[in-house]
Amino acid sequence: MTSLNSHGIRFAFGTLTVLPVRVTRWDRGAARAGMLSAPLAGLVVGLLAAVPGALLLLLGSGPLLAAVASAAVPAVLTRGLHLDGLADTADGLGSGKPAADALRIMKQSDIGPFGVITLLFVLLAQVAVLHQLYGEGWAHGAVAAVVAGVTARLALTLASRQGVPPARPEGLGAAVAGTVPTGAAAAVTVAVVAAGSGAGAVFGGYGALHHGLAVVAGLMAAQLLLRHCVRRFGGVTGDVFGAVAETAATAALVALALG
Repeated sequence: MTSLNSHGIRFAFGTLTVLPVRVTRWDRGAARAGMLSAPLAGLVVGLLAAVPGALLLLLGSGPLLAAVASAAVPAVLTRGLHLDGLADTADGLGSGKPAADALRIMKQSDIGPFGVITLLFVLLAQVAVLHQLYGEGWAHGAVAAVVAGVTARLALTLASRQGVPPARPEGLGAAVAGTVPTGAAAAVTVAVVAAGSGAGAVFGGYGALHHGLAVVAGLMAAQLLLRHCVRRFGGVTGDVFGAVAETAATAALVALALG
């Protein structure tokens, strides 16, 4: 079990980040452990996103520059794959074509108008929220960046649970789809929501509730998109995983900006 967990952590970091981690196993067992470890990869991405934003603010920059830095780091750490998946999924959904044709559109290397518009507004929303929160203090922005990073990868854990089929027989979606037992996914979700509440507790009791609910809001938005994609495409793909992650992160941030 210890060996499998080690391979799972390598799988999570090797497939979900550009950090120099070599994936040593590529099978269903490693995929299951890897997707259960996805929130850990999200924690590292979130912390690395929070550092430049907080430092810039502490060094005298305005909250807008800090927000842009914290929004840019996750894109860099994933080679923009999640954003690319979001754009491709938007093009596929927006095409209005049958599943096979929509999947073919998603595999094309170019980005269509639906993808461009979606990327524009999602990134604007992320920067706008982080700007607001960094304006309240470096800790508010930094914690939000961490919560968004973890929530995004937890959404991938849930998207990999049993009962969610792959749309294609190949690719990352097929490798991880249906690998995570429902009970294990639920246990990880409870742990991450509790951790999010714990992070928010530095701002008091309301902060704990607010941050815990933000994680839940991000997951709910991601699940709505996931269900729609499964109905529309017949299952999940790597692009859908990217769209789910970005949706979860953005919805969690928006929830933190409210109230």
